[in-house]
Amino acid sequence: MLAWTLLATLLFLAILFRHPHFFQDVQHVHNKLKARRRVQKYARTNYTILDRFLEVVKAQPHKPFLRFKDETFTYQDADELSNKAARVFLQSGRVREGDTVALFLGNEPTYLWLWLALMKIGCTAAFLNHNIRSKSLLHCFSRCGARALVAAAGQMWCRSYYQEVQILNVCLTPFSAFPLSPRCSSPWPLPPTPPRGHQPVYIYTSGTTGLPKAAEVTHAKLWYLVLLLSVSSLKSNDVIYTTLPLYHTAGFLGVISAIEMGLTVALRSKFSATQFWDDCRKYDVTVVQYIGEILRYLCNTPKKPNDRSHKVRLAVGNGIRAEVWRDFISRFGNIQIKEFYGATEGNFALLNYTGKIGAIGRDTFLHKWYFPYSLIKYDVDQETPLRGSAGFCDQPLLPTGEPGLLVCEISPDAPFSGYVRDLQQTEKKKLHNVHKKGDVYFNTGDVLSIDEDGFFYFQDRVGDTFRWKGENVSTAEVADILTLINCIKEATVYGVRVPGLEGRAGMAAITLKEGQRFDSVGVFKHVEQYLPTYARPRFIRIQSSLDVTGTFKYVKVSLVEEGFNPRQITELLYFLDEKVRDYVPLTLDVFNSISSGKIKI
Repeated sequence: MLAWTLLATLLFLAILFRHPHFFQDVQHVHNKLKARRRVQKYARTNYTILDRFLEVVKAQPHKPFLRFKDETFTYQDADELSNKAARVFLQSGRVREGDTVALFLGNEPTYLWLWLALMKIGCTAAFLNHNIRSKSLLHCFSRCGARALVAAAGQMWCRSYYQEVQILNVCLTPFSAFPLSPRCSSPWPLPPTPPRGHQPVYIYTSGTTGLPKAAEVTHAKLWYLVLLLSVSSLKSNDVIYTTLPLYHTAGFLGVISAIEMGLTVALRSKFSATQFWDDCRKYDVTVVQYIGEILRYLCNTPKKPNDRSHKVRLAVGNGIRAEVWRDFISRFGNIQIKEFYGATEGNFALLNYTGKIGAIGRDTFLHKWYFPYSLIKYDVDQETPLRGSAGFCDQPLLPTGEPGLLVCEISPDAPFSGYVRDLQQTEKKKLHNVHKKGDVYFNTGDVLSIDEDGFFYFQDRVGDTFRWKGENVSTAEVADILTLINCIKEATVYGVRVPGLEGRAGMAAITLKEGQRFDSVGVFKHVEQYLPTYARPRFIRIQSSLDVTGTFKYVKVSLVEEGFNPRQITELLYFLDEKVRDYVPLTLDVFNSISSGKIKI
């Protein structure tokens, strides 16, 4: 018996020595399979997130559901207010079961009452970015097929925007706006049971590389999103702080996860770096959500004696850079960070459950077996996956550590619902015959890498990666290097066309730290030391601020279009001059010399 115990112990130690994350890996796959079975069960029984909300209302009616500014709304309050909003919809006569209604509001309690109300009367809510105008507004409104547009109470509409939406002439009414207050009363009866069969929500992609697309979020997808966060160490007494926009998956995820577990959400209308920790202390927050650059913004605020005076134990989100991760926990305390990877319309997700700084998840045999995915070679110039002689994407094999395009198998267990009323864009996201004839994979459009220890790292978006001097350049990697420079506060990197040359030359738009001047020689020395020749930005553009989406992703479309032409750009421009080992001012004469080929880059 002792011998068997000793053998088992040695085997256990051998597994841990060779695979230190083995048991965590197995537990993670087990959790995902368990979540899949739950979603499949809910799909068979038509059990929705609304059903779960109503259960929580009965079980704990007086528990705070939402805290906003100085107001607190219990689960019972949320139920009653959403009922009143639902009655207003029905009484108006403009909305009926099966319709789509666009919500055009900022972060406020009304947003959630309206979404719940639409669920209760069998309608689909389309979450519009309330910052969009003109062409984007028309595009988003028409794409979702909305019959009505709902604006916040007291929101004043500019006449030009009102007329823009009128042009759409959707369904029976050209424009329907409900500046309603959910606290109004109405005797209009609600359906005895919530209608089924409609989609709960349409959520738009962020539109960093073009116009947003409306992703169809099914009830099953909603459950998958909920369970993704609930397996991230949430507890029944947690308070989740959400500053992210509710119209985006990331912000909405916090709310629906709170509903599933019966938690409290502290909601802020807009992210504020200076008020972030004060809010956390005010609402006794234990879990915060982040995305993009939020944690870096917090690290850039002036240090305070009470930086560690809070109850936050967990931060969940995506897009944190490794150096920011280290700075954040060093300054604000031992906060567990759960970085995840996923897309609104995607059929696959990763979670960094080990705490490896900079990673977004792990590549394991078990995970790949039950949730098939691949990293494949990608031709940046042709913007298409590389295929072997047999026509498949598994030849040539991708070496360990080399970036590749992430694709995920589409199947009944991992469906891809596509984009609303946009079959062309839906089909563009599908890759056929990836590993064998007849298979179909979802093209994430993301470039990832896997290191020798099996950790996933995000590298870039396909549209952001560019090719120069025969090499692929990762814009995210270059931006990370630039932000290590003392004078640079923010950086976004992209490729620009140069007349007569193949590929794209690297260009960076940057902002400077307060009180700092652009150290051209210092920047040259830094990029020379840390970046290969082909990856060094040939041009630098200094701006007062960088445009970002509502989820703090840099917008590069206009930057790419303007290129490095000083006739179109009013900000200071610099050119990497290797002869003088400096970034020199990019004058009109220098621009003309580069364009004509007199100056070689």
